[in-house]
Amino acid sequence: MEIILKKDVAKLGKAGDIVKVKDGYARNYLIPKGLAIPANQKNIKALENQRKIILIKIEREKKKLQALAEKLEGLVLVMYRKVIKEDRIYGSVSEVDILNLLKEKGIEIDKSQIILEEPIKKIGVFEVPIKLSSEKTINIKIEVLEEK
Repeated sequence: MEIILKKDVAKLGKAGDIVKVKDGYARNYLIPKGLAIPANQKNIKALENQRKIILIKIEREKKKLQALAEKLEGLVLVMYRKVIKEDRIYGSVSEVDILNLLKEKGIEIDKSQIILEEPIKKIGVFEVPIKLSSEKTINIKIEVLEEK
């Protein structure tokens, strides 16, 4: 079945693409979730008219991402934590802690954009990737210091 993607779908395509998928995948998942519509003549003509609007939205999103990337570029977040012994801290630094610090700096992102493989449990400087889009990832530095 040929469908027109309404939103970006990982490993399938971007919004506005016409792709061929199995019938069940389209009928049971993509179309009910609002991710796609059937590719018939009416929808293809409507897509041609909406391409200009879609391109304008994509350009706006790119500008927003660029502005956010400039804010995040070279950003160092400092956190103070109690130390148990040697370099180990009491508790850990998680995505929520990083998200709260970013909010204090006036930067609004989603928790799922912070790629932290495991919580930080030691004192030191760590690089944490922030996924802005499927193509762009920025690293910020998290400096964990001993609380006096």
